[in-house]
Amino acid sequence: MPVNLKAPDPAALHAVAGVELGTARAQIRKPGRRDVLVLRLAEGASAAGVFTRNRFCAAPVRVCREHLERSGGAVRALVVNTGNANAGTGERGLSDARSTCEALAASLGCAPEQVLPFSTGVILEHLPMDRLLAGLPAAVADLAPARWAEAAEAIMTTDTVPKAVSRRVEIEGCPVTVTGISKGAGMIRPNMATMLGFIATDAAVPAALLQRWVREAADASFNRITIDGDTSTNDSFVLVATGAGGLRIDSDQSPGAAQLRALLVDVSRELAQAIVRDGEGATKFISVVVEGARTGDEAAAVAYAIAHSPLVKTAFFASDPNLGRILAAIGYAGIEDLDVDRVDLHLDDVQVASRGGRHPAYREEDGQRVMKQQEITVRAVLGRGDASTTVWTCDLSHDYVSINADYRS
Repeated sequence: MPVNLKAPDPAALHAVAGVELGTARAQIRKPGRRDVLVLRLAEGASAAGVFTRNRFCAAPVRVCREHLERSGGAVRALVVNTGNANAGTGERGLSDARSTCEALAASLGCAPEQVLPFSTGVILEHLPMDRLLAGLPAAVADLAPARWAEAAEAIMTTDTVPKAVSRRVEIEGCPVTVTGISKGAGMIRPNMATMLGFIATDAAVPAALLQRWVREAADASFNRITIDGDTSTNDSFVLVATGAGGLRIDSDQSPGAAQLRALLVDVSRELAQAIVRDGEGATKFISVVVEGARTGDEAAAVAYAIAHSPLVKTAFFASDPNLGRILAAIGYAGIEDLDVDRVDLHLDDVQVASRGGRHPAYREEDGQRVMKQQEITVRAVLGRGDASTTVWTCDLSHDYVSINADYRS
């Protein structure tokens, strides 16, 4: 079961003016489940995205990058399939991704380069194009503004619950809506994105500014989560601004720009944390806070060393306060001149180590008390500077192995 995460209430997911969503059951891999999603965007919408840095990136990632560049961010549709990643599929995979865009563009009356394709699922298998193309008309026929809950379900793979977040606020006297969905539960250590994430707002934001904002939002959210340290071949995170509402942003200095940007980051962060809470086999949600680093990159290196360690993660699963494992992870994080005599370590309200050694007042029963909680904060203070960061992760359980051993079954 996910850690303090429930399926979203469809009634709480606000429609975004300028966005319609439709799903279909195309039997890409499993019969009877939603596995194709189409988003139709109003003319004049802008889009921006960040994608995996995995050199074995999937065909749809390559096509998305091409189409964003060719269209200048003037995107009219997104199409997503689950069950098959279309990764490791060579030239045929690229052709299949382009054919999908061409088919949807013909149906919607736009140019193929105005369609962005996304896939997620099993790697090294070709898309069943007959089923995918046959499913597109049903998804188009299903298009409607209030389909965010179904859309969140349609992009799931090993997720146990759909993930969606929605906000409606007033900025500079204009009502503004931001709604987003994400998916992911394993193969999660994003590097410029998440497994899949899509956020839309009815504000007007030019594509160039939106591109910078999507990178900043990713760095504050999806690039600060990890489940198993594996960067997917298909990681994609896209922001859409339809311009169908009243708020218009032209630059960072525009009235309301800072508030809208903060709202997009907030929604991104909640969607990213939902991925960790639903991590494969997860029983605990862990915040790793690193303070007192010289640089943000240094802080992130230490945070990820802790969050990636199988020994640390299994100790959390067992509620075993074998906390020397955390100190060991800090020590191998790559800071050559780290002065361990200045390092402090805390678990929530319990100080475990001070000046590089066991804190005099630390008792193992206090550490175990914290480790039995469903939500835990690890705080490491390096004593080197003022930089800090936070990474969110989960424990590593028996179920993680079982889920991934049976994934293709």
